[in-house]
Amino acid sequence: MFVAVVAFGLLVFGLSFRAGLDQASARGASDLALASDRLTTGLQRYRELAVFLSDHPTVWARALSPDQSADVARAATDVLQNLADKTGAHSLMLVARDGTVLAAAGEQTLPKGAQAAFNRAMSGALGVAHFVDTDQQRRYVFAAPVFDPGGPARAAVIVNVNIGLLEWGWPTEPSAIYFTDDYGVVFVSNRSELVLRGGLAGPMPVTARRQISGHDLWLHEAGPYIPSPALHITQPLPVVGLEAELLMDLKPVIALSSLQAGMASALALVFATFWFFARERRRTLAEANTRLEARVATRTQALEIANRDLTREVTERLEAEARLKRVQADLVQAGKLSALGEMSAGISHELNQPLMAIRSFAENAQAFLERDNAAKAAENLGRISELARRMGRIIKNLRAFARQESETITNVELTAVVEAALEMTLGKVARAGVTLDWTPGEPVWVRGGEVRLQQVVMNLLSNAVDAMSDSPDKRIEIRISAGQAGVTPTRLTVADTGPGIAEPDKIFDPFYTTKEVGASEGMGLGLSISYGLIQSFGGRIRGANRAQEGHPPKGAIFTIELIPARLTAGLTLAQEADE
Repeated sequence: MFVAVVAFGLLVFGLSFRAGLDQASARGASDLALASDRLTTGLQRYRELAVFLSDHPTVWARALSPDQSADVARAATDVLQNLADKTGAHSLMLVARDGTVLAAAGEQTLPKGAQAAFNRAMSGALGVAHFVDTDQQRRYVFAAPVFDPGGPARAAVIVNVNIGLLEWGWPTEPSAIYFTDDYGVVFVSNRSELVLRGGLAGPMPVTARRQISGHDLWLHEAGPYIPSPALHITQPLPVVGLEAELLMDLKPVIALSSLQAGMASALALVFATFWFFARERRRTLAEANTRLEARVATRTQALEIANRDLTREVTERLEAEARLKRVQADLVQAGKLSALGEMSAGISHELNQPLMAIRSFAENAQAFLERDNAAKAAENLGRISELARRMGRIIKNLRAFARQESETITNVELTAVVEAALEMTLGKVARAGVTLDWTPGEPVWVRGGEVRLQQVVMNLLSNAVDAMSDSPDKRIEIRISAGQAGVTPTRLTVADTGPGIAEPDKIFDPFYTTKEVGASEGMGLGLSISYGLIQSFGGRIRGANRAQEGHPPKGAIFTIELIPARLTAGLTLAQEADE
């Protein structure tokens, strides 16, 4: 058993190590790509600087006319010096075909290592070279030709870059990253001990190499700050003539794989131990199982009986809940029809008055037509059309209010709901001599049901009119305060100048009413229904005396808080309402 556990641990180590190599290779390739981009980007700006200066008018004038005045030479030198200061180039110079330095910033003579780049520029191409100067400073050179109009290159702009300055600004990397040339010499690196190693300077001190799952693993003695064992990754950089290489430390991968193998071996050992003891206990469990089966059979029979009783009880409760919902829906509908009955006289007046006016305007229009007065007749017909639209709007609101609305909550325009409720209660308000303090504002969208919100507002308006029957000053104030979705609710307040509320804590209780017997057909269910409707929208409704809310100490005020609608950018309000 011990041998099997050890073999299992080795297998887990191998699988974990290969998986860790794949992950480390992906991370290393990403780090190497970033470092390569950092180097190529740093050198690319100097390449573009050389091309830019080759077309600069001051430099171009100096290159084509080297015998001009000292002012031209000074101007070209100033341009080179200014750009050298701004870009951090080691030196900038303008060199004629014969090797004469026409203008320079920094070095005044063409370095020997830059001769190959200069010769290529004189052939009409962009020259690139890298070398180590006499001070053991690594240089990278770009040479851009300055062409004679319609002729060959007359001179070249030489941009000399100190590689050490580029390395100085690089961030610290846990892995060793270096860039080798065609001779295998490390020319750029984030580890100073690797610079200029390899090639003729001496190969990298690699002691062992191994390929595992396509990954190159190195053991070496390059120094204490160079990871070993390491994962070796390469990436060619033909743009700058170098090859990027990375050495990633594999000690974390080995440690993690060892830890996983140890844990797996420990778990396997524990599992084997439990399996051994399980076999010993199996016989005991078999005997206990026989005894339990007899007891379970007895308990199962009792549970089946209890389950049938519970199922029957759940069914009865679901049916009772469904009946309750139907009764509640019927109660809401009955409340709406009761409100329509109370408003029937006012609605009849609101419809009869336009009908009488339509008849009068029609007779007048006929008389005007007989007198050939088409303008007056058209004016009367326009008034008839407006009255017909008014009647249609009233009938539309009545039909919408009377229908059985579904329980779906949508986006509802609150100002339009108040307007519709006022149109249907306007007759009752006018007969009672009540003054309305209401000014429609911008559309305010909330979450709710349009018809159910109309029912709540109509109930509050009707209660307010009934409460002010004996008040000398009869006035209803309606206000809307728009909220912000997810922050503050939208508030609708309806305030009156009646006697106020005697028991604010009981106004939403079913069958609670302050009206005298025979004064109204109400049964004290209006506010209770309104409370349930607002709760179904996720909102709140509360009633208080105006003195408690900071208003003049007279009358009652009801406040409805609703959830503001979230209107999505790019959708119209109508589309939001449909959703």
